[in-house]
Amino acid sequence: MKLARTVIGVAFALASGFAAGTAWAAEQLHGESDSFAARGVALAWAVLRGPGEDRTFVVTRVATDAARHAAVSAHAVDPFTNARRELLSATRVGAGVELRRPRAEVADHPRVEFGFHAPGSPAAAPALVVYYLGVPDTTPEFTTEEAVKRHLDDRIAKLRAQMLR
Repeated sequence: MKLARTVIGVAFALASGFAAGTAWAAEQLHGESDSFAARGVALAWAVLRGPGEDRTFVVTRVATDAARHAAVSAHAVDPFTNARRELLSATRVGAGVELRRPRAEVADHPRVEFGFHAPGSPAAAPALVVYYLGVPDTTPEFTTEEAVKRHLDDRIAKLRAQMLR
């Protein structure tokens, strides 16, 4: 009986890892708010409000400790079908990467996974995945590009010290 529960538990854990659509060996962290910093990565969110929903964008700025994570990739996932859509192929982060996504598209693929890749192996599976379930409730909205840029610059600057821990 105990062996059967163990086998079922292992099977469920493996199935959950595959269902999430990410490499099951990658460490996964839930990014719960509009700013996140841990294990060599920092993310900050903002919404650029346009004149209509079709011209409103969710903007996420990504920064990394290049010695730990030189590249980032991003996928949008439908949690019901596990259908995945690539938003960003593995890209060197350098001074930072910005992901812009029409807010109207978020409802179809609300889970977004940021994959962080080790230096020298951006084509390999990510070593760390930070995922979000929709746009964080605390994400501020702005009406100008300049306001979004100032906000994200400020948030990332404050998060850099935390991401090195």
